[in-house]
Amino acid sequence: MANSVSQVLLTEAPLEAPKEAVDPSTSLRTSLAAGAIVDFFGVVRKLEDGREIDGIDYEAHQAMAEHQMRLIADAAAETFRLNEVLLHHRIGFVRAGEASLFLRVSAQHRGAAFEASRLIVDELKKTHSRAAAVSDQKREFDRLARFDLTADADPSRLLIVRV
Repeated sequence: MANSVSQVLLTEAPLEAPKEAVDPSTSLRTSLAAGAIVDFFGVVRKLEDGREIDGIDYEAHQAMAEHQMRLIADAAAETFRLNEVLLHHRIGFVRAGEASLFLRVSAQHRGAAFEASRLIVDELKKTHSRAAAVSDQKREFDRLARFDLTADADPSRLLIVRV
């Protein structure tokens, strides 16, 4: 859609929904034609593959990751005729219970907003799995290893997973 707005952001700061989530009519970017606004937070789970973790450390090549995120957002905006896509992803250490992803999709109809949200998250996960394309690593630290990787730390307690 020619008038859609896509915003992508990689940040070390905690993620929050922009204030417009409370009152969509105050947004300068959201068209009055929007009949649906879907906000989604992806939250780090305490259990990952059956073991307890403190959080996940996300690393990314910023320019490449933002480019891939923009391609996904723009493609969804075009496919579903969206008014707005906000796609924000944390980098750095994100504790269990904290959001690593915030997504807002604004569309004329709820079906398109929900379907686009699902597609964007699914495509983001696929892009993450192509580590060569995004250069993104996800490190999971178990609660005993934490950041203390000194000589006393057990490196076997550090799990590195490409996403």
